[in-house]
Formats: sequence, structure tokens, C-alpha cells
Amino acid sequence: MTQYAYFEGRIRPIEEAKVSVMTHAFNYGTGWFGGLRGYWNAEQEQLYVFRILDHYRRFLDSGKILMASLDLSAEDLVEITLELLRREGYHEDCYIRPIGYKADPVIGVRLHNLRDQVTIFSTPFGRYIENEEGAEVCVSSWRRVDDTALPPRGKLVGSYVNSALIKSEAVLNGFAEAIVLNQNGHVAEGSAENFFLVRNGALITPPVYANVLEGITRRSIIELAQRELGVTVVEREIDRSEIYVADEAFFCGTGVQVVAVASVDHRPIGSGRIGPITQRLRDLYFRVVRGQEPAYAHWLTPVYADRPATHAEATARLVAAVV
Repeated sequence: MTQYAYFEGRIRPIEEAKVSVMTHAFNYGTGWFGGLRGYWNAEQEQLYVFRILDHYRRFLDSGKILMASLDLSAEDLVEITLELLRREGYHEDCYIRPIGYKADPVIGVRLHNLRDQVTIFSTPFGRYIENEEGAEVCVSSWRRVDDTALPPRGKLVGSYVNSALIKSEAVLNGFAEAIVLNQNGHVAEGSAENFFLVRNGALITPPVYANVLEGITRRSIIELAQRELGVTVVEREIDRSEIYVADEAFFCGTGVQVVAVASVDHRPIGSGRIGPITQRLRDLYFRVVRGQEPAYAHWLTPVYADRPATHAEATARLVAAVV
């Protein structure tokens, strides 16, 4: 259970983190948010937050779109989050949700001359989609919001009504998730995750100008594919029909992590099971986020500074001392 939240300038019991029904963001969707994950490594007795500074830099960029004025830097938000997680004391995977919002209790649609606030809370969290190894997916009848109307580059509260429409349509029609097309009819992403497909050994994903969120997990997957797997990555537009003839496909994102797509519109993708490139990326990603790949330790921020040494660390120190 969530015990604490950062709210109105300090960490307090979650029961005290409340806003008025008159709050501008509640009435008009004038807020923005982020999503981060913490991964528990039982062997190391450590909770690692994945790319926390990158997430908060994007969080502040989303606020700029809504003309936000905050006294907090990305580094400030990192420190607040780490203290919040220490108070929660998680020894399990968790999800962290920062929210920025127009806090004044006023009527009137606008972005200017309003007070901005930030709140942060966290909760234990596991899978976002149950069948991560092979989800059945459809192409949504809804279109992705456009940068000229409601910028998808930011994680804006109001724009996620678009995601909710997409997700509910898919689930109520018997699918786990949906792929949504942009206004030009090309693939954008899932309801709340980036999309990749594999054809002829290359990894292909829509470009950022296709009205996709500039995903941090997306960026991580691209780097891992190129550096560790030697896979060519191509950012280009994708037609709906190209998905049907793909060798593999998967979603990625903070919430969804890495989810293989088994079928789209009742058409099997490849063998209808998780493909070899997706499997290798998925396995590597989970090793990275749990602190099992030293080359990517710079992507992780440990929460607990006073953890006991693991057996492996203690042995290494003993060997070093003897040498």
C-alpha cells in the first residue's frame, strides 16, 4: 500500500495529498505527468530506479508545453523521489508517478497566470499487460492525437483520454492492446507505449515526428539493439499492412516494459510467438534494469545507500584485500 506522497512542498501521509474539486487541472486536464519504475534486486538488496534523471528532464519539458513555472530542477525531483521511496521501504518492484498541475481553484480555460504544483507518489507494480510473451493486438479505429492539436511529445493529462479510448476499445473487443495510426494513416504507437517491428533482421520503429511520445524506454531499446545485439535500427513511417507481414513485433515503455505481439487483427506475427530478436532484447532489458549489466549501471540510481554487501561483493573485497 502507498503510504506517502510529495505534496505542496513536502512529503506527507498519502491521506493528506488531496486537491479541491475546483482545481483547474481537475476541471480542464491542464496537467502533465511522468512514469518511472523501480526494480528490486533481491541478491543485492537494492532498489534501482531506471533512468530517473532522463525521466525528470522529460517531465519538465512536458511542463514547458503547458507554460509551467516551477522552482524545482530535475535534480531536485530526483532527490525528492529517492527520499519518498526510502520512506516507503519497498523490497519489490514499484512504479513512481510524478504529476504537475495547474493548482488554482478557478473557472476559465487558459494556461497563463496560474499556479503550478508538483505531486509525486509511488505504488508496488508488476505487469501492465498480463501476457508479455505474446499479446493479441488490434489496430484501433481511433487516431493518435496530432502535434498541431494536442502535442503527443508531452505526457499531458488531457491527451490521455485519447489513450483511454484506444485501450478500452481494444480490451472490450477481446484484445490486450491496440496499435493506433496517426492522422496520416501511418503507425504511431500503442495506447500508451512505443511500437517496433522486425523485418529481414532490421528493427523498425516510427520516427518521433509520427506523433509518438519520445519514449525513454524506446531510446534505451534502440541503443541496446545496436550496441549489444548488432541489430540495424531504422526510424521510418510504417503502414498498417506492413505489420501483418512483419517477422516480429513488440511494444515497449516504462509501464509495459517489453511486450511481444503475437497477432494483429487476428493475423499471427511471424510464428505467432515471441521472436528471437524480441526475446534477446527483452532478456537484456530486464538484466539491465535490475542491475545485472555493469556496462549500464549509469542508467540506474540506487535508492538505499546503507544496504548490506552481497556475497559476491564481500568476496570481491576480500580478494582485493589479499592481493
